[in-house]
Amino acid sequence: MRRRRPSRAAEAVAAVLLLALSAACGSRLPESDFEGRGRASPAPSNGTPIRVGIITSATSPVGGDTFVGPRDGAKAYFERLNARGGIGGRPVEVRECDDGGSGVGNNTCVHQLLDEDEVVALVATTALDYAGASRVSRARVPDVGGQPIGNAYDTWPHLYGIYGSLAPRDGTTGWDGKQYGGTEVYRYFKREHGARTAAVVSYNQASSAAYARLVERGLKAEGYRVVSEQVDFALPNFRAVAADLKEQGADLVFDAIDAHGNAQLCKAMDDVGARVTAKVTNVQNWTSAVPDDYRDSPACRNALWATGSSRNFEDTDQEAVGEFRDATKGLETHSQWQLEGWAAAMWFTEAAQDCAEGGRGVTRACVDAYLNRSEGYTADGLLVPVRFERLAEPPTTRRTCLSVARWQDGTGWVSQGDMDDTCFDVPQLPY
Repeated sequence: MRRRRPSRAAEAVAAVLLLALSAACGSRLPESDFEGRGRASPAPSNGTPIRVGIITSATSPVGGDTFVGPRDGAKAYFERLNARGGIGGRPVEVRECDDGGSGVGNNTCVHQLLDEDEVVALVATTALDYAGASRVSRARVPDVGGQPIGNAYDTWPHLYGIYGSLAPRDGTTGWDGKQYGGTEVYRYFKREHGARTAAVVSYNQASSAAYARLVERGLKAEGYRVVSEQVDFALPNFRAVAADLKEQGADLVFDAIDAHGNAQLCKAMDDVGARVTAKVTNVQNWTSAVPDDYRDSPACRNALWATGSSRNFEDTDQEAVGEFRDATKGLETHSQWQLEGWAAAMWFTEAAQDCAEGGRGVTRACVDAYLNRSEGYTADGLLVPVRFERLAEPPTTRRTCLSVARWQDGTGWVSQGDMDDTCFDVPQLPY
């Protein structure tokens, strides 16, 4: 069955949020405000379930299947774990909550899971508006492996995003309200493929244009000639953009537009014969649905590249990926977000097992303590090593490793080198 097409306005806003584009400042609260809030969940007796919560914006205005990948991956992991005996003989009981993509709904889910269901932890949170993040933090409930759609995972303690954080996480976003990102993606294409000219396509809409400016800054920092292309949000002329891309000789195309717009852009590129080294997309669009989403643009489709911080879900020769794929073979499609949800569930499980085996009981406090001292966590090689450091000052440079894959019809996503070796020392730019 075809997926329901979300509204263009909602999808365009989500395209920016999905790329971690929020630069809004969180309100500063003293660390003492986090002390003594909430109650630690009691350690149940042997054999009783260990309860975790999963918050997903499953029915958000962006579309019914946009955010469900991490949830599905986490649930698959827990199902397999329970079939193998759970954690010390205790099954993991998953309590789900759909927040509808709204702040009000998110706060309702947080209340239900923390206060009524008394979950030990949240796992693989994927929320369009994580309005309840401060409440989760004050209750000292560990949020394990959430997707950083907004800025919550660079703002609050006790929240552990799937990619880690170097920020103080003291109630203010990043450092004095600014987050920082590297230029490793641009460095990769310059070094490995000799790219020199990059186009950035955006809408004449505030959030889309803001993200485009961020991408352009990073490209210029890496020495690219940048071609800026902006289209009307209501009546986009992608054919004109495609023709100019061809005329300008763009090697790469980045975008700050929605999925529907990307499909239209790719079709226009095929129609005018615009060929590029790479049409670069992000981890949220790294899925097996490419043949359907880009069915009208075979040339552009086979120029699609994805970058991220987790191992390609197609690399089934890797044992950890093979286990994920075996456990999720019943799903209609596969995605990188599903694999990252699986990794989040694995991370929680390792923390809970450590607590159980150490005789401390699987409590919120014990799981949080385990996560807080996590250094270089990889989920059996599925993730680029995850770090939480709380640096007092933002880094000016950072060594960052990158997972890269390209789409090939008949094969799927093909990894380009190993993510543990594709590493760069790059500048960190504020946004």
